[in-house]
Amino acid sequence: MAQQIGEDTKVTLDLKTISMIVGFAVSLSSMYFILQADIAKAMELPKPEVTKTEFTYKDQIIRDAIMTTQGDVKEMKETLSKLEERLYELTKDR
Repeated sequence: MAQQIGEDTKVTLDLKTISMIVGFAVSLSSMYFILQADIAKAMELPKPEVTKTEFTYKDQIIRDAIMTTQGDVKEMKETLSKLEERLYELTKDR
C-alpha cells in the first residue's frame, strides 16, 4: 500500500505553510549575503601588527615549552631504560 509520487499526485499547502517556506528562504538568503559581506569586510581590514615586545614574549614562552618538553623526554627515556633493565632481569632468570 505504498503511495507513489507521480503526475497525478496532489499536494495541498495552506497559506501558513507557504509563508513559512518563503520566510525560511528569505532568512537563509539574507544570512548568506550578510556572511559574504562580513567576509569581504574582514579581508579588507589591516593585518594586526606584532610588536617587538609581544614577539619576544611569545618566543620566550615557546623556548620554555621546548626546554620543558626536553626535560620530560629525558625523564621518559630514563624510565624506559629502567623498565627495559628490569624486564631483561625478569626474563633472564627464566
